[in-house]
Amino acid sequence: MSAPAAQERAVPHEWERMPALYLSHGAPPLADDPVWPGQLAAWSAGLPRPRAILMVSAHWEEAPLALGAVETVPLVYDFWGFPEHYYQVTYGAPGAPELAESVRKLLRAPGMPVQDIPDRGLDHGAYVPLVEMFPDADIPVLQISMPTLDPVRLMEIGRRLAPLRDEGVLIVGSGFFTHNLAALRHAGGVPGWSTEFDDWGRRALDAGDVDALLDFTRKSPAGLLAHPRTEHFAPLFVTMGAADAFGELGEQRSVIDGFWLGLAKRSVQFG
Repeated sequence: MSAPAAQERAVPHEWERMPALYLSHGAPPLADDPVWPGQLAAWSAGLPRPRAILMVSAHWEEAPLALGAVETVPLVYDFWGFPEHYYQVTYGAPGAPELAESVRKLLRAPGMPVQDIPDRGLDHGAYVPLVEMFPDADIPVLQISMPTLDPVRLMEIGRRLAPLRDEGVLIVGSGFFTHNLAALRHAGGVPGWSTEFDDWGRRALDAGDVDALLDFTRKSPAGLLAHPRTEHFAPLFVTMGAADAFGELGEQRSVIDGFWLGLAKRSVQFG
């Protein structure tokens, strides 16, 4: 290798700070929706190109906090009763071993152990939106688990992960802004609890009312109907922590809104 080339490689790349995202990920049939895939694609087209993507999905709860595969392994088809072609979807993104090592260093602390589950592939909360946003699957992806549903602890995890944004890492919390599949069976159209919670959540985000968001099951209208179990709202708090570390909680905007099969698909960007 020539001296100039060696010197060029020795100079660290200066990355533009990546935003932090919370998105409503949908179910596998999202791919067939006439509108939503285009919205996700337009969103990603307006972002700086990430060096890597760190995913926190509603569909992986594991304690202690776990890192998924750092090499390409089969996807996790964690859904049942869908047509066969949804189980044929692939997303062979490169693994992210360097990112995994950075995450370990940032998160390991007394009372916060980190484990590795090397055969755990991306679940549908991760790959369903990524197929639409980054269809070439050429950006390394690492998924980590949620070790708790406590909003305060999840925000702290997000704050610890925030420095990765200055290293070209796109932090994505993937959930659903409202999520009560059982109640949808008895609703026609968009149920009132979904519209009420979505409107409340939009206003709380716009106002930067962190206290209300942290206590959303009590302070929001229809909170426990919109989220009878809170795992689909919980990834928002990792994203908020990653934004709060840079004082960006007041800089959020809803990129996608509206409803899909009665559920609010509100998705927001910080920074």
